[in-house]
Amino acid sequence: MDRKNYAIIMAGGIGSRFWPLSRTGRPKQFLDVLGTGKSLLQQTYERINRVCLKENILILSNRLYENTIREQIRDIPAENILCEPQRKNTAPCITYGAFKIKKRDAQANILVAPSDHVILKEDLFMEIVGEGFRFVSRNDALLTIGINPHRPETGYGYIRSAGDRLREEPGKWNLAKVRQFTEKPDLATARTYLEKGDYFWNAGIFMWSVDSILGALQKYMPGLYGQFLKYQETFDTPDEKKAVEDIFGTCENISVDYGVMEKAGNVYVMSADIGWSDLGSWSALHEMSHTDPAGNTTNSNKTLFYDTGNCLVRIPGNKVAVIQGLDNYVVVEDENALLICKKQEEQRIRQFVEEVGTRFGKQYV
Repeated sequence: MDRKNYAIIMAGGIGSRFWPLSRTGRPKQFLDVLGTGKSLLQQTYERINRVCLKENILILSNRLYENTIREQIRDIPAENILCEPQRKNTAPCITYGAFKIKKRDAQANILVAPSDHVILKEDLFMEIVGEGFRFVSRNDALLTIGINPHRPETGYGYIRSAGDRLREEPGKWNLAKVRQFTEKPDLATARTYLEKGDYFWNAGIFMWSVDSILGALQKYMPGLYGQFLKYQETFDTPDEKKAVEDIFGTCENISVDYGVMEKAGNVYVMSADIGWSDLGSWSALHEMSHTDPAGNTTNSNKTLFYDTGNCLVRIPGNKVAVIQGLDNYVVVEDENALLICKKQEEQRIRQFVEEVGTRFGKQYV
């Protein structure tokens, strides 16, 4: 295992689309959503630990979740859990991690990954990451992992390749330069993307050398870069916490996609089918779950379905549920909250959560 390979796991999201199972104090990355006995964060950490030494893995999250991370990831060095005082999106998060890594190893290569995604084909993912590390160590490149789409998805951003493949492993992965990033499309546009064959889902997984990403930040986000540069000598010292509070108190709230990747000219995509899902909705979980002949899935053997199809049900283990006459619904009960929602309307869950918090109190969200 190459000691120059590092990883940044981003674990600061609040996962409101998985309410009521996911709450502000217990977002989905800390939950065993798939019923495997491990949280999504634990699965992500174990996956990355196959290609990076544990002392080279940084977990960046909100300070609210520091204790939860320590409980779930017991073998990571304490100094590798980096706590952001405020949520400021992925660009400040990645910049913080990159400056920390630069101080430890100026020749480092970095993998950046969300903590709450699912990758079913882990061996292929490991192969791609290994090839990616080799590529970024030899080239001034910003590499992103694109997912081969298998449906006209409107919930993801897309990456369009420039067409000509620089390298490929037939049946496994292809490497090409990126032509453009696109926002989430409507259904007709998504169908066009699928037909063209040169568009890939943007999984938010990145690879680069520490010099390449810091160089790009300096060029395209000089303000943010300068804020971290000012305090770089404090990293890995007792003064780091105060420095980070100062930086995050004033820095821009912006994604690395918008701040860097959409502007840079040295962006590449390695595309593959790695069995990926961002589990961004209850429907996404339904798609990955085992279902009965009517398309229903539940976490409990005490659920009875009558005249019901294509529904997802999640209930506490001590409850009995009888579901009759529903089609394409999500039914989720957890602690003090119950959600019953049409699957085609689940994009409104964020709105529901905001209204619940306003009308009934933060203890429900």
